[in-house]
Amino acid sequence: MKKISDVFKTLDEIILLVEGRKVVFTNGCFDIVHEGHIRLFEFAKTLGDYLVVGINSDSSVKALKGNSRPINKQENRAVVVASIRFVDYCFIFNEQNPISSIERLRPLIHVKGGDYKLEDLPEAETVHRYGGKVVIFPFYKDFSTTNILNKIRSF
Repeated sequence: MKKISDVFKTLDEIILLVEGRKVVFTNGCFDIVHEGHIRLFEFAKTLGDYLVVGINSDSSVKALKGNSRPINKQENRAVVVASIRFVDYCFIFNEQNPISSIERLRPLIHVKGGDYKLEDLPEAETVHRYGGKVVIFPFYKDFSTTNILNKIRSF
């Protein structure tokens, strides 16, 4: 049985652990993990040997989503993501987009949820430049952190 400490690592550690393998990467805030996230992880895991998940730091979530976010601190979000069976490794990154992490990790496949379009992903050019592929996973509109928060606020 894997331990959280086996999964939650630094990017430097992960790069050494996955060297020479088919790496799939995805990233996000994962502030309130829901079925849409789990389905994305399940799908992404089928595409390679290792699924590596980048988690936005608290400061980058705040910059992306506003002062009321994140709901959960980065360490708590990392523990939740690390406990998901489809995830082989995860790490926290400070930037608003994962370009520098992708440049270092060089995953064969980068997966994003269907709430994104390929032409709107700043990291797509980086992935394509070294011969990687970007895959968009269909969006589950009923499953989004924003929808969950709006529902909670309506009570």
